[in-house]
Amino acid sequence: MKSRLIKAQNQRVERISTSTLVIGIDIAKEKHAAQAINFRGIVLTNRPIMFSNDHAGFEHLKSSISKLQKMHSMNDVIVGMESTGHYWFNIANWLVKQGISVVLVNPMTTKRNKENRDNSPSKNDPKDALVIADAVSRGFYTPFSPKEEAFRRIRVIVTNREHWVVKSGRIKNRIHRWLDIRFPEYRQAFEDIFSLRSLATLRRFPTPSDVLQLTPEQMVHIWGEYMARPGGVRGRNKAMELQALARHSVGDSTALEEDKWELKHLIEEYERICQIIDEADKMIEKVLPEIPCSDLVRSVGVSVPATAAILAFGGDLRQLSHGNQLLRKAGLNLAERSSGKYKGQIKLTKRGNSLLRKHLYFTVFSLLSHNRAFQALHAHNIEVKRMTKMQSMIKLIGKLARMLVAMAKEGQKFSADKAQIPLAA
Repeated sequence: MKSRLIKAQNQRVERISTSTLVIGIDIAKEKHAAQAINFRGIVLTNRPIMFSNDHAGFEHLKSSISKLQKMHSMNDVIVGMESTGHYWFNIANWLVKQGISVVLVNPMTTKRNKENRDNSPSKNDPKDALVIADAVSRGFYTPFSPKEEAFRRIRVIVTNREHWVVKSGRIKNRIHRWLDIRFPEYRQAFEDIFSLRSLATLRRFPTPSDVLQLTPEQMVHIWGEYMARPGGVRGRNKAMELQALARHSVGDSTALEEDKWELKHLIEEYERICQIIDEADKMIEKVLPEIPCSDLVRSVGVSVPATAAILAFGGDLRQLSHGNQLLRKAGLNLAERSSGKYKGQIKLTKRGNSLLRKHLYFTVFSLLSHNRAFQALHAHNIEVKRMTKMQSMIKLIGKLARMLVAMAKEGQKFSADKAQIPLAA
């Protein structure tokens, strides 16, 4: 793997020749800064090129690049920038449309090399642009090319969906907190407090005093407004259980009206967010068939949201040469810090897309509950290889990544036999 990375970097360095103009851009919200150097790292601009984040500014950058090319007789140009935030999207896509090569520099590379020229920890936009240009001239970059429309669409949907999933989790925590204060015994009656019956209860009679004002029959009748089958033996027993808990509740009973007002809005917000997430899932199901290899990923047993996330942030799996590349994109590759007699602990780098990392992890977690092949391999790792459960999980994530890339390149669906998984373990 290391030799493959070194070879790739050497190829990137060879691309920078005596006729190449290297431009580094420090991205900002309103005004960007650019610096120009040659292949030796010599600065070619007397002062940084400052340009606004609009069409006029982009045209100014293009004309400045053309002048520098004519002045120094350079036929080729390569523009580098950091892949942070979202302000670089428009300038990068615009430059590509103009036929100019764009590359991305890891922000950590910029951070660690900012003292190379002046031996100073100072930081400003022109200096950052120069550091970025230096990194590009030495081959520390990743080529940028706009993704196909389907990939861009799925990435937007997945990113937006994750925003609402996180927000849903926060609302759930607020509701849990509310119950811990007002009705701590509530979970003894409802294991899932976000079930239909429980949500109906929280809407209409959430506190112990509200519960005790009703009869079991009245509670079942109210549940009937939200459920198709609220009654029967189960419904009546649930109502009686809830009343028994309410009689001996130790929940706080002050400022009940104010707290009930808060709970009402929390539940409304929770249901609104759930509806948004459902809409996002429907959009994903509509776009996913347009993404290459989506059916192959699904054949392993990967959920629709996880499939969308893997393809949105992993890209076209057919373009990857090895599953380790997918792991690096997720920050799931291993790193070790050792020096002399000191041997450091091997850890995950986590230098990658956190959303891709999350979905790969939870995908394996889900596969262990219904995929017999992964269950067998997990048992083999624990019982035969004496791994911890977490070590086995990480190993299985690597197995999944390599399987997905191999399946994509071969165009074949999941097969336990071809994956060489010890089913008899």
